[in-house]
Amino acid sequence: MARNERSFIDADDVGILDSPEAVLSTMNKEGDRRWLYPTPSKGFYYWWRLAVGWGLIALFVSLPWITINGKPAVLLDLMSREFTLFGTTFYPTDTLLLLGFALGTLVSIILISAIFGRIWCGWGCPQTVYLEFVYRPIERWLEGAEHVRARRDEGPLTFDKAWRKTAKWSVYAVISVALAHTFVSYFVGWERLLTWMQGDPRDHWGYFVMMAGTTALILFDFGFFREQMCTITCPYARFQSVLLDPHSLIVSYDEERGEPRGRGKERSELGDCIDCGACVRTCPTGIDIRDGLQMECVACTQCIDACDDIMDKMGWEPGLIKYTSEKALDGEKTNIVRPRTLLYSGVLLALTVFFVGLLWTRPTYDVNVARAVGEPFMVLPDDRVANRIRVRVRNQSATEARFTIGAEGIPDVQVNPVGPGETVLQPQEMRRTEAWIVVPPDVLERDRREVTVVLSFDDGTEKRIPFPMLSPHSSEAEDPEAINHEASPS
Repeated sequence: MARNERSFIDADDVGILDSPEAVLSTMNKEGDRRWLYPTPSKGFYYWWRLAVGWGLIALFVSLPWITINGKPAVLLDLMSREFTLFGTTFYPTDTLLLLGFALGTLVSIILISAIFGRIWCGWGCPQTVYLEFVYRPIERWLEGAEHVRARRDEGPLTFDKAWRKTAKWSVYAVISVALAHTFVSYFVGWERLLTWMQGDPRDHWGYFVMMAGTTALILFDFGFFREQMCTITCPYARFQSVLLDPHSLIVSYDEERGEPRGRGKERSELGDCIDCGACVRTCPTGIDIRDGLQMECVACTQCIDACDDIMDKMGWEPGLIKYTSEKALDGEKTNIVRPRTLLYSGVLLALTVFFVGLLWTRPTYDVNVARAVGEPFMVLPDDRVANRIRVRVRNQSATEARFTIGAEGIPDVQVNPVGPGETVLQPQEMRRTEAWIVVPPDVLERDRREVTVVLSFDDGTEKRIPFPMLSPHSSEAEDPEAINHEASPS
């Protein structure tokens, strides 16, 4: 068997497959899909990854159910334009806060990659976690070991093959439906989701279409597309040349120790690599780690566990494949603290201080005062001038709030609310209300005269917003003859 021909390697095969013509690890040289059947290597790193993976799955499922300050721990309500993260709700007006959070997340990814390499891909990415610890174990349970599945898939359709495939895809469908509902709950909340599930589908047909589409995408991804999401679609691998440097942690083969490789019993002229192919059989993206750092490597450490197991059986020291850096492989010292990481850490610290400072000084109430739609002003029968304002207030606290509207800055100014004199706001609620500001006729002789709108809250907070009054003397009065003298604010 030619080395590097890129095909499934049976447990009895010893050749390493990959031809010079190969472009992708999931593609044969003819251009068709190369199906992978990775054999799990249950070593030290595998069990740690399994614990971390299932911990992340439990966290993903539970976050929409956990409530903080009466809201889910995480709720990304796109329709209402509200993002709730662990008790704090962010709104479109929190532009700087959202920008700081986004930039902080981006810099954190860059910093972690510079130090630990692609540890996210192998340990925390949902694509890896669900594929390796949910979907593929189910496949092994229902269809058997990797070499059995490969030979069955290459053979004709039989009853045994049909029922196993049917059972597998049925279980996949159930799990995908559950994951789709959990995913959608991050955007609509479980309470609303449960209401939709129990209601008439005709009343919420959009939900059923969305859920069917989400389920289909999940099923396609984990049942068919699989590792190609990492090797073809995900852009993260393409950024490695920018994010990683010779000091970054990578999964690598110790070529100096392992070469020349060979299977002979006489080891005097051979390295420690016995060319068994275990590292290739276990790789979920189908690469040969001995060819060096590659775009398709997701740092899942399966090759480390596989090789350490072989080294243990041979009675040799483990670590022929290991977590290391290019500097360490060259016999030099790996430096975690270096100009790049210091720069990233400084930027991340500045963004953290910026975000925390903005969050700490974030006002309890977000207030906006604008001119109401309609006539810009109104002259009353007693010649007083009235301007109608629209007030929008969002209560950004976790307690109920009440406020009244007043005005000052002009002698004898009056405020006549449209509706109740006091407005009640529930926690995180936003409401709009209107009021008339009425002033005597002789105080607006200039083009504009500014009044200060005062919102007084029951906790002692006052919000003071300047508002320019308009009158027949204002340059903005487009048609003084069209002034409505009949309507009167009460």
